[in-house]
Amino acid sequence: MPQDALQERKLSLTGESLLCGLLGKILYQEIDRAWLDSLIADDVFAESPFGMDQTDIQSGLELLQRWTAENRAGISDEEMAAIKADHLQLFIGVDHVMAPVWESVYFTERRLTFQEQTLQVREWYARFDLQIERLHREPDDHIGLEFSFVAHLAARALQAMDDADPDLLDTLLQAQRDFLSVHLLRWGPAWAKLVKKHAQTDFYRALAYLTNGALLALARELEIQMPKEVSL
Repeated sequence: MPQDALQERKLSLTGESLLCGLLGKILYQEIDRAWLDSLIADDVFAESPFGMDQTDIQSGLELLQRWTAENRAGISDEEMAAIKADHLQLFIGVDHVMAPVWESVYFTERRLTFQEQTLQVREWYARFDLQIERLHREPDDHIGLEFSFVAHLAARALQAMDDADPDLLDTLLQAQRDFLSVHLLRWGPAWAKLVKKHAQTDFYRALAYLTNGALLALARELEIQMPKEVSL
């Protein structure tokens, strides 16, 4: 690979690792005021390390930058309550979950977790020496965990480049393509659309835009044809 192309690939993988890692953490971990305040203090949403030409990423960043400016002095009790209420109605639900965060729900008629997709994703993690912390106690196919896995593959690909191991690099890039094609790209856009529709806060509405933009950017960078979108 020519030096210019090699450097471009390295920059792209670095951006993928950072953006997918951030999305994985935000979408998976429990919302905490101190952590949100740290995101604001560090200006995490000033720009995206990957996919900045994607319209949805630009839209998501605009919302997040406005949210950051409004909460620069610290997240108020009112804003924290709104974010937690939004999280509850979107992803946990009382009578109905507005935007389920588990892949298998999108592919089973009864909207169940711990189904075939869950086991397939678990096998993917195991192939690359990963296992979720709460194995068998929560579904492996949470959208945050899947984004974290894509970030892990990108980080390992970067290491393969540093180690001058082109065969391993090719294996890891193909793993990204295959995992995204069969899993995250098939249902992630539908999840983002549901969050855009039902979110009551700029924070989660922005994350939906950022998520969809990241998926489109990954598909373009890795030359993946977007699969047919599922509906829920």
